Amino acid sequence: MISTDFLNSEIFAWVILPILIFTARILDVTLGTIRIIFISRGEKYLAPLFGFFEIIIWLFALGQIMQNLTNIAYYVAYAGGFAMGNFAGIYIENKMAMGTLVVRIITKKDTSELINSLKSIGYGVTSVDAEGATGQVKIVFTIIKRKEVNNVVGIIKRFNPKAFFSIEEVRSASEGIFPSTRSHYGKDIFSSFRLNRLGK
Repeated sequence: MISTDFLNSEIFAWVILPILIFTARILDVTLGTIRIIFISRGEKYLAPLFGFFEIIIWLFALGQIMQNLTNIAYYVAYAGGFAMGNFAGIYIENKMAMGTLVVRIITKKDTSELINSLKSIGYGVTSVDAEGATGQVKIVFTIIKRKEVNNVVGIIKRFNPKAFFSIEEVRSASEGIFPSTRSHYGKDIFSSFRLNRLGK
């Protein structure tokens, strides 16, 4: 049991409780940041779950502030936890790598090698002819899982380091063609290029 004297001590008031408030604020803002991202992606089951725990932790942190309005350390801990929580929420969401992306590549260079390389790893590809500001170009589209973006960008840069490409988030996609397993699409990118060249 924690003694009453310790709870009323200067160490608890100026060190322990500010740390608790800081930690609680990090947790609730992290959950809130992830919740907002889930809402934008239509995750109707996960978003309320995160919101439930977010508000419980927030009430604890706010309650301590309201009970100790004269302690500046609590305000600093509250604000610091808010700032760190935003960073932590975005960092965790990026590590989770959830969602679907559309990659759009625009280039004047012949795209057959790029298309074959993407198809050999299991990506679905759509290409169209278009007119650019300086002449005829080829536009290549592919829908990928977010965790695969580094693989695809690597292929694009090896195909044509100067190719223009954009990556946008897709809220939902159906009937797409995606690599069946991680081991399949995670193989060495150079291997796919060698296979394509040997097949010509």
